[in-house]
Amino acid sequence: MSADQMNVGELLAATVPMARTLNLEFLETTPERAVVRLPDQPAYHNHIGGPHAGAMFTLAESASGAIVLAAFGDQLSRAVPLAVKAEIGYKKLAKGVVTATATLGRPAAEIVAELDAGGRPEFPVAISIRREDEAVTGEMTVVWTLQVPSATWR
Repeated sequence: MSADQMNVGELLAATVPMARTLNLEFLETTPERAVVRLPDQPAYHNHIGGPHAGAMFTLAESASGAIVLAAFGDQLSRAVPLAVKAEIGYKKLAKGVVTATATLGRPAAEIVAELDAGGRPEFPVAISIRREDEAVTGEMTVVWTLQVPSATWR
């Protein structure tokens, strides 16, 4: 893991208390892909002994945030990344360690060009959640935007 990759994970752990609470491990954070692991922790299990749905949602949303920061970190001086909406589907029983892999749904250059033109770009991030045996246990899409702060922000 490079220093730049580590910085994204450290930034998220420092600024997003839930990521720190769940002990999320940021394995890969590049503009092309983010991979985040949720360790198997009985304190965050559901009624059947697997990771709670809320923990898996946080895992996937954190992976989406990691790729957004990696892809658009150079835009943070002028725009704030915000999640607009999210949808998750739970596909199979999750047990043990689970890993979320996030990818951008639009080219980063296209999104920046829309921002440069004065727009408020929205873009999807697709996330796959897998068990250690590689079975897909969930899929999530988070729609993000890059918003230029206005004088009326509070």
